[in-house]
Amino acid sequence: MGGKGRSHLVATGDDHKVTPAELFFDLVFVYAITQVTALMAADPSPVRVVGAMAVLALMWWCWCAFSWLGNVVRADSVALFGVLVTVMAVVFVVSLAVPEVLADAPGGLPAPLVFVLSYGVVRVLHLTSYRLASPGDTVLHRVLLRTALLSVLPPFVLLLVGCAYDGKTRLLFWLGAVVVDYGAIFVTGSSGWRVNAPGHFSERYGLIVIIALGESIVAMGVGMQGFPLTVAVMGACGAGLLLAAALWALYFRRFGTGVEHRLAGLEGDERTRFARDAYTFLHLPLVAGVVLCALGMKKVLTQVADTGHYGLAEPLHGTVAWSLTGGVGVFLLGSAAIVLRAGGPRPAALLVGGVCCLFAGPLVAHVPALLALSLLAVGVLVLVLAHGRRAAVAPSPAEELPHAA
Repeated sequence: MGGKGRSHLVATGDDHKVTPAELFFDLVFVYAITQVTALMAADPSPVRVVGAMAVLALMWWCWCAFSWLGNVVRADSVALFGVLVTVMAVVFVVSLAVPEVLADAPGGLPAPLVFVLSYGVVRVLHLTSYRLASPGDTVLHRVLLRTALLSVLPPFVLLLVGCAYDGKTRLLFWLGAVVVDYGAIFVTGSSGWRVNAPGHFSERYGLIVIIALGESIVAMGVGMQGFPLTVAVMGACGAGLLLAAALWALYFRRFGTGVEHRLAGLEGDERTRFARDAYTFLHLPLVAGVVLCALGMKKVLTQVADTGHYGLAEPLHGTVAWSLTGGVGVFLLGSAAIVLRAGGPRPAALLVGGVCCLFAGPLVAHVPALLALSLLAVGVLVLVLAHGRRAAVAPSPAEELPHAA
């Protein structure tokens, strides 16, 4: 009976855990995130960085859509797994197109159009799967229709129109699409969407944070590729790993578990709204911050390793100098926003540290790259310790009440 049931869409329970099918699904997003870093590294200008963040926001929406679906329907059921594999293929095509979405190279298919059409396919597959997974849920069906008309169709049109232009004009249309897509979620409402398994939901988002941190480590390896291994290179790698570990500790040792408990203590639409805000919206700055920082880390390793063109006293310059600390600042401020949304005490250390990192770019441009990375790693580690060991999230009212006998 269990095997037969798995051939159809199978609803999840409160104790549902992340399945191997979902981990397999995430593999394609590992590549997608590395492509966003590559998009920025090819021409690290402010316009290119903003464009890369718009691309990341669109792909993040695709991943979030199926993280929600996997929370109400088992991803290892044959029906949904077939959809996930199809989406993986489409997202892989999206990833291949990412390096040329802002400046299409001659020859081959038009990368911006391929990106937009593939993005549209993913969104349609998500809404269709949700509709099939809940055949009798009329409230959800109305929300899905509003989502299609307000949060999918208008942004898709803006993305298509943007494909007809180049440079900043395309970027403006695409940024408009992101704003409409994200903003429309508040118009369509939270009724109908459900979070059946809080533990599964928070674990999915924790795993994507790990994937982003892993990409920053990969970026360092790519940065020194083709150059000899030296003591300075090993020192830079150690500093980068320490920075990634500090960000990991901040999320998983300081506030991630408390946010999960807060989610579990809520019910109905209140739980849905909290999941939307704290996870779908506010985890994007965490991932974006790591991707931005990865650009700086990659460039640090390149400069340290390429002794023929750079000396150890050479600092980072321009946009790359800002991305090293600015990315960490975005991560810290995103973390502070999550803590505040969860009702925790004011995260003063995160707020101050985030603002300082966000505006530290000019200072980085006057400090040797290796020293800048090392100081940043130590500084974030000290900040994590300053944030304290106590729970960063206040218990929900339901958790404070004694259980009835």
